[in-house]
Amino acid sequence: MTLFLGVDGGGTRTRAVAMDRRGRELGRGMGSATLIDQADPRATVGAIVHACHRAAGASGAALPARILWAGIAGAGTEPAQSVVRDSLRKAGVADDVYVESDAHAAFHDAFGSEAGILLISGTGSSALGRDSDGSTATVGGWGGLLGDEGSGYALGMAALRALVRAEDGRGAPTRLRDPILEKLGVDQPGRLIRWIATASKASVAALAPVVCRAAEVGDEVAGEIVDRAVHDLVAHVLTLAERLGPWPGRPAVALTGGLIGEDGPLRARVSAGIARLACDVHERTVDAARGAAHLAIRAVEQGAGS
Repeated sequence: MTLFLGVDGGGTRTRAVAMDRRGRELGRGMGSATLIDQADPRATVGAIVHACHRAAGASGAALPARILWAGIAGAGTEPAQSVVRDSLRKAGVADDVYVESDAHAAFHDAFGSEAGILLISGTGSSALGRDSDGSTATVGGWGGLLGDEGSGYALGMAALRALVRAEDGRGAPTRLRDPILEKLGVDQPGRLIRWIATASKASVAALAPVVCRAAEVGDEVAGEIVDRAVHDLVAHVLTLAERLGPWPGRPAVALTGGLIGEDGPLRARVSAGIARLACDVHERTVDAARGAAHLAIRAVEQGAGS
């Protein structure tokens, strides 16, 4: 059986989907987080390989696959793509390997070759748009130090900073203190200095649900953090709508990621903000791994690797 693999590698987990040439799903696999470390892109390969082996095992087929198409957070540009691609080829999971950003895989699943705007808010954040003429543009995706506004990481960092300001008396009091310390297994705020020094981006982003719950019960500081996140995410869409316009009708916007995907805590508010931009929210659940697998099949149909 000829196998095609699609991977969605994000800051929380890695998902792999195995398909046959007709696009029928055969199996899925999971792995740990895949978030490109620009200083050492090869460090992400292990999670991808593990997820691919799980997907292939579930399908009953043997590796190598014909093509692996991997959409990975932080892999939007060279040279990271080349490093990861070469490492995956050496790992022997597929005859041919293609590496792009996770946003491209998710966009393909949401819209195929059609026009639209994809907004991602999970561990990180970004947006990708394509107009009816095929022109594309991106907003965000600059990583935790330069961007990621409206992401789980941004919410987590804002909450930690608010906590320590409140502890000093420099900021407004907040009920975030106890649930954050409990979540992190830290018994006093002073120990946060050591915790943050070694914390992963995913660990910080895991605080986002704590912030959202505090906002829901009326904590003003948490509410301001959430308000800013919603504003920033809607601004991503507004920027793309303006850059790629004019549109023949109301642009379709797809939402994905832990914060705004199906059942995400910010989905309703972000959707309402997008609707006020004269855009339509695309309700179909976006599956980036599925989109990546279809891109793998399309690569063969277009003659890649032949």
